[in-house]
Amino acid sequence: MLRKGSLPSTLPSDPMPLFEKWFLEASREKAQRYPDAMTIATATTEGRPSARVVLCKNLVPDPGYVVFYTNYHSRKGAELAANPRAAAVLYWDALGRQVRLEGPVQPSPSGESDEYFATRALDSRIGAWASLQSQPLDSRRTLLKRVAKEAARFGTSVPRPPHWGGYRLWPEVVELWTEGAFRIHDRARWTRPLRQEGGDGFAPGPWVAMRIYP
Repeated sequence: MLRKGSLPSTLPSDPMPLFEKWFLEASREKAQRYPDAMTIATATTEGRPSARVVLCKNLVPDPGYVVFYTNYHSRKGAELAANPRAAAVLYWDALGRQVRLEGPVQPSPSGESDEYFATRALDSRIGAWASLQSQPLDSRRTLLKRVAKEAARFGTSVPRPPHWGGYRLWPEVVELWTEGAFRIHDRARWTRPLRQEGGDGFAPGPWVAMRIYP
């Protein structure tokens, strides 16, 4: 049994199972309203950063990546197309825990995006067609007219737009942090190499763990 605000005395060789355990515990914590809220930071090729909150919709401990979905024509989509790397943070204040990720990003396979899109609420599927995400909008009324138009066009059978889908963030760096009394927190970092393997993923090398000052 771990003390509140501590990591294992001997760090695990792979951080992803512990990350998954924390994620599941946050999902069961009633005081944690959005346990899957994840801040994603991207940057232009000139190094100009931007960040926003998305939802972490899947966590795959082996081989180790997380999945989020968005409009590929959005600002983050454009930045990831030009500079396919990102950093992410999940913070669970109710549990006093934080996870940080850094690594390359690839679009999810189209079948995976199709499968998830089909599970979304009807209004969300229509909204994916109606919203020109990150583009200028002259009024709220214009957006609502686009929503009504797409709803009339598709009815209840709404396919996934080609400009909407998932991304897989493959962490090369994982940091786990737990809150401690008097700001004596517990913090550890894991790093690993990634080798490109085809167009759908990476072949990961072994993790290297180290405890670091909070």
